Amino acid sequence: MHALAVLFERPEHLSLAELALDAPGPADAVVETLWSGISTGTERLLWTGRMPPFPGMGYPLVPGYESVGEVVEAGPASGLAVGQRVFVPGARCFGPVRGLFGGAASRLVSEGARLVPIDADLREHGILIALAATAYHALNAHPEGRSLIVGHGVLGRLLARLTRIAGGEPVVWETNPVRATGAQGYEVLHPDADETRDYGAITDVSGDAAILDTLIGRLRPGGEIVLAGFYEAPLSFAFPPAFLREARIRVAAQWRPEDLAAVLTLIEGGRLSLDGLITHREPAAHAPSAYRTAFGEPECLKMILDWRAAS
Repeated sequence: MHALAVLFERPEHLSLAELALDAPGPADAVVETLWSGISTGTERLLWTGRMPPFPGMGYPLVPGYESVGEVVEAGPASGLAVGQRVFVPGARCFGPVRGLFGGAASRLVSEGARLVPIDADLREHGILIALAATAYHALNAHPEGRSLIVGHGVLGRLLARLTRIAGGEPVVWETNPVRATGAQGYEVLHPDADETRDYGAITDVSGDAAILDTLIGRLRPGGEIVLAGFYEAPLSFAFPPAFLREARIRVAAQWRPEDLAAVLTLIEGGRLSLDGLITHREPAAHAPSAYRTAFGEPECLKMILDWRAAS
């Protein structure tokens, strides 16, 4: 069994390649991919070769951890049925080719327990649930009053929407005017236009390793900074301002199954909207140009690849 896959052969060298798939076992399912998303955070670092040491890192590799597809084969111990629509958070099924994270392919083999059944009505928007779960994982559990989010990409927008659902009042910083539009019930400000110096919670999704001193200066005493981006450079900060504020710094890593379950409940209940986040779509055959657009054009919030013609 083979699949057409996006292959990062080495930094800045991308192709579509036909790869052999590992044979499925009794606990596995075979999924025909319908859509996959391109991450402008981790995948950009893989593309440029600037990804810090990370488990499973190396080339050649198949990227992607935002895929939606349909089960076409289900092992007896997979817990799934043929015809189910599922979210695929990546796969490792390409033999000697690394799957980091392995979801950008026309067909995938994955342990059934890793796959998440979703409503078929979500269609292409289903690829966003990983980012929604990441935002939920980073969210302050009990946002009170105004809180700050740094960055108005897809993750920042989802964080703002979730903060409002939780009863908070998010403010978002964005320095690129192209990305400053599209707010839904919250303010988007250039940092220079924001005079607030007493945020109780600040969540950074910018990936800017040099931003900590600025954010500490905007905290109230006992406030928390959540690092929800992925940082290629070491982070540092001046100790005295952090000491005076008794600043707390928390790293929000990958979402957990309970985060995914929570956002699916919000989405299916109509409380969390995924509208306005997918801005660009390309057939999977155009993957090389699609990746360049996703990484190079600020107006591209989320690019998806359509695999339906490739299956």
